[in-house]
This record gives sequence, C-alpha cells and structure tokens, in this order.
Amino acid sequence: MPSIAMQTAGNLESARPRYEVAEIFREYGEQYKRSHPLPLSDLKVMHAIEVCRTAYLGGHVERCDRCGFERIAYNSCRNRHCPKCQALAKAEWLQKRKAELLPAEYFHNVFTIPHELNQVALCNKKVVFDLLFKTVAETLQEFASDPKHDLGGKIGFTAILHTWDQKLLDHFHLHCVVAGAALSFDGSHFIRAPKNYLFPVRALSKVFRGKFIDSLKKMFTKGKLIFPSNIAHLGTEEGFSRLINQLWKKDWVVYSKPPFDGPEKVLDYLGRYTHRVAIANHRIVKVEDGSVTFRYRDRTDGDKRKQMTICAEEFIRRFLLHVLPESFMRIRHYGFLANRCKKQLLSRCRELLGLCSDPPEVLQETMQERMLRLTGVDLTECPRCKRGHMIRVAQLPMLLMICVSRDLQIMPEILDSS
Repeated sequence: MPSIAMQTAGNLESARPRYEVAEIFREYGEQYKRSHPLPLSDLKVMHAIEVCRTAYLGGHVERCDRCGFERIAYNSCRNRHCPKCQALAKAEWLQKRKAELLPAEYFHNVFTIPHELNQVALCNKKVVFDLLFKTVAETLQEFASDPKHDLGGKIGFTAILHTWDQKLLDHFHLHCVVAGAALSFDGSHFIRAPKNYLFPVRALSKVFRGKFIDSLKKMFTKGKLIFPSNIAHLGTEEGFSRLINQLWKKDWVVYSKPPFDGPEKVLDYLGRYTHRVAIANHRIVKVEDGSVTFRYRDRTDGDKRKQMTICAEEFIRRFLLHVLPESFMRIRHYGFLANRCKKQLLSRCRELLGLCSDPPEVLQETMQERMLRLTGVDLTECPRCKRGHMIRVAQLPMLLMICVSRDLQIMPEILDSS
C-alpha cells in the first residue's frame, strides 16, 4: 500500500500547475542570492514562497469520511506575494466589500506614472507609492468637489496598486473603482453622476501630473529620496531638474473604462485585481536548462497571447521588482469608504437611498464554506471518490512532517489520536 505522501503527491499532480515560482526559487534562488545582494524584504519573500505548503511549515492529515482516502494538507505561508496564497485572502476581502456596495453606477479609472520615474520609484518604493496614492486621491476628490463636474460632494472609492506589466517589468499604476455618486458635504442628499460619464480624463491627467510632480519636488527638497549609484546622476540639482522637465513634457496616462454593469459586476472585477501577484503559476509554461518560459498578453498587438523565454536569473530579478515594503497597504479606501469615517458616512448614504442604514450582516461561515460560495472550490471534497468529504484526523508537527515527506508511514495510533 503506498504511503500517504505518495497518495497525496499523485492526487494533486493533475490539480496543480506543472511549474511554480517556488520551484524556480528552490532551483535557482541560491545562485541568484550569491550573485545579487538582496534586501531582507526580498529574502523573506523568497523563503516564504520556497517553503509554502511543504513539510517545513507543518500541516495535518485528512481522511475521506466515505472511501477512507488519506492525504496531507501542508500549511501555507500566507505571504501576500505568494502565487498560492491569495485565494482565501481574496475571498475574505470580497466578503467585506460586498456589504459596502451601493445601488449606483461604478466607474474604473487607471492612473499610471511615466516610465521615466521607474528607477526612482524602485529605489524609493514607499515614498513614491505613497505619493501615487495621495495625489490620485486628491485629484479624484478635487473633481468630485467641483459642482461643474455634476457631483459637488464626497465620493467613495477604492485604489489598488499594481507594479507590473504582463512581461513582469516595472509598470506602476493605480486601479480605482469609483462610486458614481457623492454624498453632499452637509450630508443632506445623495448626488448621482451621469450614467456613462464620471470625470474628463484629459483634465484628470493634467491635474494628476501637476500634483504628483509638485509632491515629488517637495520630497526631493526635504531629502526624502535616495539615489543609489545607478541613478546617482538624478540626485543632483541639475539631474533632478532635467527629470522634472521630462515629466512635464509627457502626457500622463489616465485611462477610464466604461461603467460596470451593476454593482455585482464590481465584485467580479475586484476579485480579479485586488489580490493578484506579479505572475500566477499557471502562466509558467516551462522551466528547464536555466530558462523560464511564460505566457503573456501583448497589449501592443491586439492583446494576443504569446510566450516569452528568459533566463531564470532574469525571471527572479523581474519577480522581485514587485516586492512591496513591509506593512505597505496596496489597497486603500477613500471618501465615504475611508476606514475612519466609513461606518457613519456609508450608513448615511444608505439612508438617503432608502436602504437599511446598517449594511447586510456578513454571513458567519467557515473558511471552507466561504471558499465554496465565492470561488466554487469545495476544499472538503474527496479528490478520489468525489462524493465524500475530507475530515481532519491528525495534526502533524514539523518533525513528523519531515519524516512523512521522506515517504515514511504514519503510525495508525497517531492518525487515530485526534
């Protein structure tokens, strides 16, 4: 009879992507670390991804209540950069956002900073990304406050930072989901935006550019920016002035998509964008001979699906470009959705719309129930008989997990102990 470890490996083989970022890190990561000095944040991310759902983190044994099939469920690292750890975090986050949706139009704006700023941003991630959030929020709130843009009140929106493009290169932009309505400043009425129009994007672009450049100059004057050797020339008064002049000459990009087809579609969108990482494992096509091949969409060629092959060292370099500073919040809420005033202002919006002032209660669900409802994935379904449910029968400490990973049998008395 095969061991539990062998059964588990065989069963999950077909369900899992053939190649994973973790595999690339385990095979080529040590060599990369030796030749590239890395900050502690990058080392932590690499380690977390390497050990995710392995014996290193421990786990438990599950048994089907119908056919008796047994498997090991390894613990996950829960790192926000890990391609395997976002499903539950996304489901839980979406559950909370669902209670905040209003019966109004929702719009999608994307604010992008020019590639001339990429090197400065990579060396000053927290400062530059905070400026991006700040200036986008100020821009949207300024337009919403102006009655000539058909609102004249406090809007509510969620901003989500993305730092990559389809080729894993640095591309810094904010996705904003904006409620097409505003709460009047005196709180007496709810103002709806025109159905197919929020704010003029050309005007948004100019104001966004002005606010960002002004804030960046202030950070430079205060000495808040660093300029390592590769961009040292930008750290001088002359070099920084040239950079600023370049930024003024460019047309900054603000993209406005059509409004969502009803509030329920907002959740579909948020589910795709909020908890993404730079690349999902299913996009990796092949890992061999020191190279990685992955799929991408070519935005410059009609969104066609293509493949790209790069050396493993370059793949790791590109992946690590998108490691965020520790504790940095990449999803933020503003206006009547801001955390500090959401309870009061959102309740007032609901009252003015003739809804119950309190949002719908969040269902009390187990993690498995929530995953099934929001993603359609039944975590308890037996992978062998498809009719039974997997029940936890033993908690395995790390030392025991290491033994199991070496294909040793688990003693029956341990399995029956829980």
